[in-house]
Amino acid sequence: MADTNLTAILYKKDDLRLEDKKIPEPGPGQVQLCMKEVGICGSDVHYWTHGEIGDFVVKAPMILGHEASGVVSKLGQGVTSLKVGDRVAIEPGVPCRRCHYCKSGRYNLCADMKFCATPPYDGNLARFYVHDADFCYKLPDHVSFEEGALLEPLAVGVHACNRGGVGLGNKVLICGAGPIGIVNLLVARARGAAEVVITDLDQSRLDFAKTMGASAVIKVSSKDPKVTAAQVEEVLGEPADITIECSGAPPSIRTAIYATKSGGCVVLVGLGPDLIELPVVNASVREVDIRGIFRYVNCYPTALAMVASGKVNVKPLVTHRYTLEQTIEAFEAAKRGEGVKIMISCVRK
Repeated sequence: MADTNLTAILYKKDDLRLEDKKIPEPGPGQVQLCMKEVGICGSDVHYWTHGEIGDFVVKAPMILGHEASGVVSKLGQGVTSLKVGDRVAIEPGVPCRRCHYCKSGRYNLCADMKFCATPPYDGNLARFYVHDADFCYKLPDHVSFEEGALLEPLAVGVHACNRGGVGLGNKVLICGAGPIGIVNLLVARARGAAEVVITDLDQSRLDFAKTMGASAVIKVSSKDPKVTAAQVEEVLGEPADITIECSGAPPSIRTAIYATKSGGCVVLVGLGPDLIELPVVNASVREVDIRGIFRYVNCYPTALAMVASGKVNVKPLVTHRYTLEQTIEAFEAAKRGEGVKIMISCVRK
């Protein structure tokens, strides 16, 4: 196979192929990027194994990948903020910039958002890719390309902690010790949370969370959410000020509500079934706020500052590394649930 611009393309459910594509040219306000590192997200795997996520259905071939970093290789017309050779992290969603949500600073809710690897828009798991320059962030020399790619999941943690109001002295519960649970742990700690307890069904994930700074871990062994909530209260000495639910599992969301103190806040990060039975009266009479998040907004600069300053160390998240040529193998490993974060190097060997 020729390799001008080797690209990972999802044609339909269970049909992921590596093909050579033309190198894309940047339009006005865009930059061409020589891609360096792309992380595999759970959504990438879900599109591959199911062909859809909710209303987003793969109806035409789509390039995967949205956790990414690269080097600017060409400038489009009018670009002055970057130069060829700049190392950048790529915020994968580009909004319309004109609607009410964009103008009010909540561009993540823009109805015309073009988000990498969300149908019908292509991602960036390729040798070359083009992206709007104002959604590319320069990386300091001491921040690696892998760290640049990890700014994407880290930004989710920043947004969740913003929505929950995590701050100095808070006692925080995180439900789910997968990659998103871990980045929320890192951000909560960096923002001054006094204690961060994390729950999961998998002991190995909990062991990893402990090494990443969790105050305590709880292996969920009961199907009764009140039992798990009582364990959380026993560990913290009181209910959590803020709970960040990262699993999307209905029992875990119920636990999140029961385990949060009156007047506290539950942030829903994980996505599960469309319809879920919840103890809404319990939350209502105790004034427990329930807040959703959708991706992130204005969070990349904060995520980058956290990493660049050394306040947050995301390096241990990368447990498996593959080359672009090994993309199928990498996705198979991700489907098996191996490791924490799988990173694909797009550099031609």
